[in-house]
Amino acid sequence: MASHRVGFCLSVKKRRRMNLTAFADLCANRGIDVVEIDLSQPIESQGHFDIIVHKLSDVIVEAEHDSQSQQLLDNFQGYVSSHPQTVVLDPLPAMRQLLDRFASYRIMSKIQESLGRSICSPPYVEINTNDLSIILEAVEKKRLTFPLICKTRVAHGCRSHEMSLIFGAAGLADVCPPCVLQSFVNHGAVLHKVFVVGDDHFTVERPSLKNFPPGPCDRRTIFFNSHEVSKPESCSHLTALDDSLPQVPLPSDDVMVALVRELRAELGMALFGVDVIVNIQTHTLTIIDINIFPGYEGVTQFFGSLLRHIQSVLESRERPHSDSASLSSGEPCPHT
Repeated sequence: MASHRVGFCLSVKKRRRMNLTAFADLCANRGIDVVEIDLSQPIESQGHFDIIVHKLSDVIVEAEHDSQSQQLLDNFQGYVSSHPQTVVLDPLPAMRQLLDRFASYRIMSKIQESLGRSICSPPYVEINTNDLSIILEAVEKKRLTFPLICKTRVAHGCRSHEMSLIFGAAGLADVCPPCVLQSFVNHGAVLHKVFVVGDDHFTVERPSLKNFPPGPCDRRTIFFNSHEVSKPESCSHLTALDDSLPQVPLPSDDVMVALVRELRAELGMALFGVDVIVNIQTHTLTIIDINIFPGYEGVTQFFGSLLRHIQSVLESRERPHSDSASLSSGEPCPHT
């Protein structure tokens, strides 16, 4: 294969976690040059790129209140607009919708409608007010059941991991809008993190919140950080499960494949994660969150899978009519 150039536009933290240097060495053996893009410098001067892989979620969020971040974002968008032949993984509009839990939860509801009874998403309501009467009315109208899990509207950054469990109407006073309220589903304290890389997906099991008695009660609101609760080594009291309870079955492979296929088509993305649980009563696969370009911790095949996807995109890009073929097969479009 002729030499190709793939630019990576990642934060310093993301580059280190991914070990981009090691990935670059792997790509070099396949005739692919990996280049770290410096957003603070003109991208045009950094050379031609066949593909740009990025995680600009930080920049997008910060651009709303920071002019410097907005300038960096404008520079990136200006470059991809003037280089339509460059494939962007993943398109900025697709990424933006996952930064907003109001938008991503609507996507989850749509997926549930598409796939029928095999997959569900818990009922939820969008909250934009502190008025308790309005919040309670919305909860009742949507038929949400206690306990409720409360999540920030912004789905990225350290604050996005700050969540709470609300056990009754009085606890709704702890809601901090804008946020999402979602019926909590007992799932045996097991979270399945599904990591997607193009046509491949990998499932890694993580600790999660323990079961709680259904229905309203006087228990005080529990505040927690989801990142800390679901770390591989987590031993939080919130994940401690009664050993006498039966184990929850593993997700069906066929259902998982259908879910990933549907999400890829709906999102137009190749690098994302989806958090799923299995309802302890119905054994239904339940989607609870979608994540942008996750860390892929625990996925030993990540480098090989990412390289295969990059090679696939390069090959389809060089074939005649590759754009229509890519779109029909669920490949991300170059950019929007």
